[in-house]
Amino acid sequence: MSDGSSTVAVRLKRLPHGEGLALPDYATDGAAGMDVLSAEDVTISPGARHAVATGLTLAIPDGYEIQVRPRSGLALKHGISVPNAPGTIDSDYRGELKIILINHGGEPFAIARGDRVAQLVLAPVVRAAWDEVASLDETDRGAGGFGSTGGHARLG
Repeated sequence: MSDGSSTVAVRLKRLPHGEGLALPDYATDGAAGMDVLSAEDVTISPGARHAVATGLTLAIPDGYEIQVRPRSGLALKHGISVPNAPGTIDSDYRGELKIILINHGGEPFAIARGDRVAQLVLAPVVRAAWDEVASLDETDRGAGGFGSTGGHARLG
């Protein structure tokens, strides 16, 4: 990459049903996510979920995860999303990469082998170390929860 970005090698193994499919790839030089393809033909009914096979297994390096994110075009045009977005693939997982999709649309959605179904984003992982204390510092927001920071849109 000529923009100074670094790359991280991620080993992968292609399963028999993934033969002939392109590997996950960045569609443009500025893309953060790699498009991943379906290795199966499947139709997802409205309201249903399905773990779409990709025909790939991965060995993600320690200190990284791969996030699975919906494709914006599928979400907007058809209501197809990743229900646990972003999904996380941990570095110690060695099973087949499957993309859990849900159909929020009103029509069955057909996926053909080779269709782009999601985006994969390689991301560093920082592990937390809990520091239990007797009290926390005060902030302007305080304990305000959902919707407490304003920004409410007015209709009418």
